[in-house]
Amino acid sequence: MLGIYKFIMNNTRVRVSVVIPMYNSENTIIRTLDSVKNQTVTDYEIIIVDDGSTDSSAVLVQEYIRSNDSLEIQLIKKANGGVSTARNLGISKSSAPWIALLDSDDEWLPNKLERQFEIIDNNPSIDFLGTNRNGEHFSSILWKKLGMLEKISARLLLVKFIFVVPTILFRRQIVGDIGYFDESQKYAEEGNYFIRIAQKFNCYLLNESLVITGGGKAHFGHSGLSSNLKEMERGELRNIKLALNLKIINYFEYSLLTVFSILKYFRRVIIVKSR
Repeated sequence: MLGIYKFIMNNTRVRVSVVIPMYNSENTIIRTLDSVKNQTVTDYEIIIVDDGSTDSSAVLVQEYIRSNDSLEIQLIKKANGGVSTARNLGISKSSAPWIALLDSDDEWLPNKLERQFEIIDNNPSIDFLGTNRNGEHFSSILWKKLGMLEKISARLLLVKFIFVVPTILFRRQIVGDIGYFDESQKYAEEGNYFIRIAQKFNCYLLNESLVITGGGKAHFGHSGLSSNLKEMERGELRNIKLALNLKIINYFEYSLLTVFSILKYFRRVIIVKSR
């Protein structure tokens, strides 16, 4: 059964719904919420989906809601079902024309939303906009040089999965066309979703770092789902097969990308073991 705690609705139209799945995040969730509260834009709603936490996460969020009654915020409680089920539920309960995703152990820099909407307002054809994180900047992906703002195709995502969940902002109409996260895929599930989106919509990278993920630590091999390198690799291989089935790539490209992915996996294993 779902439990919904306090939702403030006023006459101000929100531009973006911020969806935050949460599971046993008592040590990080307040910093995450503060990073939204401290945004330089204020036309947002926050939807937190507690995916069956067994710690004090929900209690902390309820107190946060009581202490910040000027925010448009709700907490939805559900039985544990995995991050995709939580994201999908939050998205389904959202109301704004734009959706942003944020994980319960990550943080936005204060100008994250403002900077993204500045880019979108100047480039109205953009449907999906990701940024960088943890101070990174990409000069190129193999043969493709990257500037400040670059369109990212589904094919390019298969070479380097450049979009990270807490950095993205996308139009609500994408959900009506593409649907939701695949709840049957536990690892690299965001790859599945973003590849499907990039096949049909205009996806761009804002080559600026506006997000802190995992406290700024390495992108893989430390904690959370990404720490399970073998299962992550299986998820990535599944995404390459998805691209083949969607006719984004041909069989020859499928074979090359599969070998490339496996080589990247062994490189990650070596890096993790050398730490």
